[in-house]
Amino acid sequence: MNITEFVVSHRESAFLAGDHGAYRAQLSRQLAAARRKLGRATPKNAKFTPKAPVTAEDIGANKEFVHLVLLTAERAWAHAMSIKSTGEDAASQSHAGSRRKHVVTCLNKAAKHAKELAELLGNQAATGASDKDVLEAQAYRFSLSGAEEFEKHATSQRGTDAEAQREKWQECLVNFSAARVAYSALLKATKQELFKDLISGTIDPSIRFAAYQSHIPRTVPSVSVARRLFPDDDEDLTRVIKAVDPTALGGEGESADKAGDKFPTSISWRSRKANIVDASIGQAIAAVRAAEEQLSATLSGASPDLPLRDRAAAYDDVMTAAQDASDATRHAIEEHEKEKISESDPRMQDLRVTSLAVNYELIGWRVGRNRVLIGADDGLSLEGPPARKPKRPRKDGKEWTAASEGNGRKVARLRERIVLYDAILQSIDSIKDLRGAARDATFVEELDGRRAYFQALKCLNIAYSHALISNYREALSLLLRAQSLATTVVSTLKDAEAPTPIPKLDVQSSLAKSLHEHLLSLVYHFHGVVELRKITDATTAAAKKQPANPVIKQLHEYPVAGTVDLKNIVTWPPKLQPVPVKPLFLDVAWNYIDYPGRSPAVAVKDTSAEEKQQEEEKKSTKSRWFPFGR
Repeated sequence: MNITEFVVSHRESAFLAGDHGAYRAQLSRQLAAARRKLGRATPKNAKFTPKAPVTAEDIGANKEFVHLVLLTAERAWAHAMSIKSTGEDAASQSHAGSRRKHVVTCLNKAAKHAKELAELLGNQAATGASDKDVLEAQAYRFSLSGAEEFEKHATSQRGTDAEAQREKWQECLVNFSAARVAYSALLKATKQELFKDLISGTIDPSIRFAAYQSHIPRTVPSVSVARRLFPDDDEDLTRVIKAVDPTALGGEGESADKAGDKFPTSISWRSRKANIVDASIGQAIAAVRAAEEQLSATLSGASPDLPLRDRAAAYDDVMTAAQDASDATRHAIEEHEKEKISESDPRMQDLRVTSLAVNYELIGWRVGRNRVLIGADDGLSLEGPPARKPKRPRKDGKEWTAASEGNGRKVARLRERIVLYDAILQSIDSIKDLRGAARDATFVEELDGRRAYFQALKCLNIAYSHALISNYREALSLLLRAQSLATTVVSTLKDAEAPTPIPKLDVQSSLAKSLHEHLLSLVYHFHGVVELRKITDATTAAAKKQPANPVIKQLHEYPVAGTVDLKNIVTWPPKLQPVPVKPLFLDVAWNYIDYPGRSPAVAVKDTSAEEKQQEEEKKSTKSRWFPFGR
């Protein structure tokens, strides 16, 4: 039936667009529609006839009758809250008494309808309701009854007679105590956040105020008050609560509602110890300790292949508990300020120390969650988590090989890291804004060292991203900045810090030293890369000023720039130029070589050849006529 979810969802949806008056009008329309749907509406132009009350058999036949009763009770509650909000106006204080009576009357009407629903659902055989449905109806009934008793005495002053005050507020505390125990049992059984919101937002503040009016000390938590004033004589309520949560009222296992005596009574902050003034703060701190133990067990038992997001999700419970502790401390300080308690009072001093310790722990959990999301060694290396291999086997029977990560994914992962580093730096800066933190010079120095550590990691990861796109000069400048920050961290952090199993704000000296050594090696590496780039750029510039030979004439040389000029492969158009060839040496060539110290040989003329040539010339002249050569 989801009674609580039905009520909470209707209230939230109505308050998003209007106030209690708009909620009442909306409920009137929904109630009329429900009556028409169930056949319990008076037709138009017909005389009104009262309808029979809803019975258990009606609910067993149609669960919409539960919504009919809930809408009726909610409309009366919305009417009361609307009158109350209107009466808080200063111009209408003249009718405060009558207006208060009207509010109480409307709440009484709502409580009667809620009681009627609880009694109907108690007949589980006819309605088919489960123990959870019955307990939700009982909790809703007691919460409205407690609100009615609360409004009866809310405007009265706190008297000095403790017995009279306790008798006046007894009924209110009993109703709210029953509602709190019921909602706590439902929260433990269902793990739904709406029950927790009801307890922390409505039930607990009302119990604390009523306990204050009853002269119950602040050190007694609302959990203990609810358990002591729970109506044990209500057998039906006790039976249903034990059916939903056997440990809610005690038994073999100890309930959280009965563990109020085990809440911490003091808290330590560095070298100072402060008493916990308000019991709600101790209750919240105990919840933080329990959530921390659960987180430690979850992380220690997690497999190495567990994704980072799943590891970070384990921090949700402890962060919620730490936020509740911070809110409880702030609320206690506001209450003491309203009572005009001076800052020199020991209670206010204890609250200030408690506030500083609780908020520092909350910020530490936030930083720890971000460190888990960054990865191993706080993002010291560029490599991310190993890629997941498919579970299904390959068709060829071989193992899957992990594909290399592209530069695009690397840059995207580095971008996510930078966002997380910024969040960590912002969280550390917010610690200095806490009241009393800036007065401790040693503490501020430690914070500066931790901030320098994460800032150095941020510069390192930005340098990684520049290196991926070959911006080596920018990467080198960032690495030099990170190296200077890492040097500060090594000299600031203590050497005796023990490693913590759960990452928080603390930084171990071993991590700082490994960061410094890693940065030193990277600086040397990128110094060499930048120098090589300078030489390459100078060679390229010189080649542009003086045209180089074509590639075909430089095949035996390695290009200095690392690239080949594909626009200058050969000379085109071709030009006439000498081509080196292998020289041809003949043996006769050696006869024409003069060596030093060697006299030249006298050439002997061949006279026979000359005589033959002269005889031929004579014969030729005799054979032709002048000038025709006949």
